[in-house]
Amino acid sequence: MYLNCHSYHSLRYGTIPLDDLVLQAANCGVKAMALTDINTVTGIYDFIKRCKAVDIKPVVGMEFHSEKTMCYIGLAKNADGLAEMNRFLTAHNFSGESLPKQAPDFKAVFIIYSLDNAPKTLREFEYIGIRPEEIPKLFSLEIKSKINKMVVWQPVTFRTKKEFNLHKILRAIDSNSLLSKLTDTDYCKTSEVIKPLEELISQYAEYPEIICNTENIIEQCNFEFKFNTPRNKKHYTHNSQSDIALLTNLAEQGILWRYGKYNLEAKTRAEKELKVINELEFSGYFLITWDIIRYSNSRGFMHIGRGSGANSIIAYCLGITDICPLELDLYFERFLNENRKSPPDFDIDWSWKERDVILEYIFNRYGKEHVAFCGTNVEFKYRSIFREVGKVFGLPKEELDLLAKNPMKLHEKNSIVKFVQEYGMMLEKYPNQRSMHSCGILISEEPITNYTPLEMPPKGFPIVLFDMYVAEDIGFEKFDILSQRGIGHIDDSVKLIEKNRGIRVNIRDTTISKNEAIANSYLAQGKTIGCFYIESPAMRGLLRRLKCNNYKTLVAASSIIRPGVAKSGMMKEYIFRHNNPTQFEYFHEVFKEQLGETYGIMVYQEDVIKIALHYGGLPAADGDILRRAMSGKGRSFEALRKVKDNFFASCLQKGHCPNLSEEIYRQIESFAGYSFCKAHSASYAVESYQSLYLKVYYPIEFMVAVINNQGGFYRTEVYIHEARMTGATIHNPCVNKSNYETNLYGKDVYLGFMHLLSLDSKMALFIESDRDKNGDFLSLEDFINRIPMGIEGIKILIFIGAFRFTKKTKNQLLVIVSLLLNNQKPENKNWMLLQEPVKEYALPNLKRSCYEDAFDEIELLSFPISCTVFDLLQTKYRGDVMAKDLIIHHKKQVKMLAYLISRKQVPTVKGTMYFGTWIDNEGTYFDTVHFPDNLRQFPFQGGGCYLLLGMVEVDYHFPTLTIIKMAKMPFVPDPRYMEPKDQYKTQQQIKEDVSNTHRAPYPQAHEINLPRHRMKF
Repeated sequence: MYLNCHSYHSLRYGTIPLDDLVLQAANCGVKAMALTDINTVTGIYDFIKRCKAVDIKPVVGMEFHSEKTMCYIGLAKNADGLAEMNRFLTAHNFSGESLPKQAPDFKAVFIIYSLDNAPKTLREFEYIGIRPEEIPKLFSLEIKSKINKMVVWQPVTFRTKKEFNLHKILRAIDSNSLLSKLTDTDYCKTSEVIKPLEELISQYAEYPEIICNTENIIEQCNFEFKFNTPRNKKHYTHNSQSDIALLTNLAEQGILWRYGKYNLEAKTRAEKELKVINELEFSGYFLITWDIIRYSNSRGFMHIGRGSGANSIIAYCLGITDICPLELDLYFERFLNENRKSPPDFDIDWSWKERDVILEYIFNRYGKEHVAFCGTNVEFKYRSIFREVGKVFGLPKEELDLLAKNPMKLHEKNSIVKFVQEYGMMLEKYPNQRSMHSCGILISEEPITNYTPLEMPPKGFPIVLFDMYVAEDIGFEKFDILSQRGIGHIDDSVKLIEKNRGIRVNIRDTTISKNEAIANSYLAQGKTIGCFYIESPAMRGLLRRLKCNNYKTLVAASSIIRPGVAKSGMMKEYIFRHNNPTQFEYFHEVFKEQLGETYGIMVYQEDVIKIALHYGGLPAADGDILRRAMSGKGRSFEALRKVKDNFFASCLQKGHCPNLSEEIYRQIESFAGYSFCKAHSASYAVESYQSLYLKVYYPIEFMVAVINNQGGFYRTEVYIHEARMTGATIHNPCVNKSNYETNLYGKDVYLGFMHLLSLDSKMALFIESDRDKNGDFLSLEDFINRIPMGIEGIKILIFIGAFRFTKKTKNQLLVIVSLLLNNQKPENKNWMLLQEPVKEYALPNLKRSCYEDAFDEIELLSFPISCTVFDLLQTKYRGDVMAKDLIIHHKKQVKMLAYLISRKQVPTVKGTMYFGTWIDNEGTYFDTVHFPDNLRQFPFQGGGCYLLLGMVEVDYHFPTLTIIKMAKMPFVPDPRYMEPKDQYKTQQQIKEDVSNTHRAPYPQAHEINLPRHRMKF
């Protein structure tokens, strides 16, 4: 009888989570119900499963709204009906046109109108819904004459009076209005709740025909859905046989390319993988991925294939990945095995500049009807909740900011705030809006509108209305088409090297960069600023602690730096064992044989499979079930219990002591949820090596590429410092030398206009294009004549020194521009007048301090170029010890002067502590530790230079300074200001990089309980 139920997937309208909606219906004796969320089918697949579990017949549909008004309700008779509705809504989503007031001529859909909106003539599939409170209207002969086309209409939107209030708050949020401004038409009726079925039917007792019509519709709506059926595009060619034949041929060619003719191990591994791929019918998935890579290569694009796909030798031979699974002993079963019923997904990265080209190819190649981005449900989060809910209660912005930024215990205590908190917390985890998954692409065998309507966001690629979890549940596996700046760094470096030096570097040939000798020495010293994944202070510290000087150690480092691994204690234990290989015992011979590379520690997810296989005797596929279940990716508790039972039974059969097996299983449980995919780490390590190789041999080009890709872990200033340290001469932007991006001429780096904080980007690009078309600018007057820029924009360029080629001082240029452009707007220029010969003015020779230039640069760039920050200090003191000598001052107290680069906040049981990264006057990096007690007395005070007093601690080759005292040092007064109160404000614009960590404190060493000795029996 319930043909119009809303869940909270009716965004900013419905208030009931799906599970609760179905459970309440079951408790009210409902035997059939329809989910009809507003303009979406996001919840129907979960709804079907929930209904089946409680023996309710699910009916799927949609409530069509246009301009916030209900037009009609659609109920699908079957899968064809759902597809009809999806295509209808998709067309209007794409065109932006309002929905028609009368539904189209559907073939497999029932349509229900409200009494007020019903057309005069109803077609066979159209009905009128009558609410219980509308029954008295049936006494009207005109209305009663249509009773043969009427059905029971009891909409469901909320459960309780409190939820009705929440519904009204949602409606106010949606309309961006005050709660008090809502009218009756803005929200639902107070009667829209589920009632016991008998009570609902009794209200229509005098009109059995209405009840009968409703039952007939429910009986004819039979939407069946098979959840265990793969729905990705099945074949790359025409059928499975030709797919596997093509894949086999490509694999054979790839083996010759990667391994040569005589590598029996590679051939055997490839045959084994092809057999599994064929049995599971995943050939098409591999071939579609290969096709995308082939297109990318044809365009000269660089890509990185990573993730568990790198466990496959077929992926390696097809050029999807650059990781040899034989070299790293990677298990194919981690990626694909006979227990896996859905295809795995490849993660493939491109430069952020080229990703859209790849996406265009995929949509065009496989058909826009069959390709879409996965969706996401953006939930109400803490900050957005208090802003949104507070706004509808009329709170001013200042109060909203306080509510959003502070924990609830610090909120003001008044009635309005109490309401905001009460209803806000009800919204936590509710979906707020739909968005696009950042990288997940679905390629469907059938038209994708068979399963969902599509939306077209501003990005220009259609999205489905469900998320990746629902997608996987209904048989889709996404292709992850990602972008990252690290590839942009590498790709742009190669292009810059060829342009600047005439040298072509084949960086795709990983043999030239991986384990390269000088690159390894840079690794061991942590000289990796700008390099993908290995530039953060924590990673550079880890590399130095490990004296990391080879590929396999880098792969391990890329894994143990992960937060989960560090939390489990594996990182500390790995560092200890790496530096003290004789001070621990392998827990069992299998640990020595299989995990000798990582000193008996299960660093990688693959290690769980190894121990399950070689100690427990389980098949590798069962080991992967164990790994997936423990990492939170397994779905079946029953499957995990079965594998666990098999593990202990197999251990007993192999003669292992039960106590030993119990301890090893405990270690598996401890690490499986934290460890990282080895293939993923290896992919990262290869890319890290590629960027490091370029940094070693072409440092200026590499740093310019990093700057132009808008950096990485640090702000632009740090990469400019790195370029200077490698021999580059850094120049401020120049209208004749600079482009929007930073330019390189030999060793001369001209900063791009993009770095000027106040310059319009369109105008910056206009300068570049005009110069390309008409040649260099001859003078300031010539620039004014050619570029339609206002006086304020030109003054910005003057202050940054962009007209220094004229040989006139900034003050003289300011006089000229004022004489020419004061009181004149760019669009009103008299162009003919300006083209006349320029008058020579007698310009005063105004002296200008070098400090003025530096403070101009700080104001416009946020950092100085013409000098260092140290040159701006009032003190000439530069510290007693330089960073390069810290390692010889272990356990000694030292005084240093340093410039703050970044700081990272870390929670501990005693409060917040910080790790700082600094450079000294020589430009060398070093790190500090700031404990909670010390921070209370000597806090950070923003970016700038500090005097530091601390104790040097050398931890496995890596020195840090534990701070005892610190004080921020003042700059010289800014000579551009006369008022003393203004002379130090520019210093406040000096930046720092701050990282905040929101997590519980990591456990202490004694809580980890990772034994270093064998068990005694």
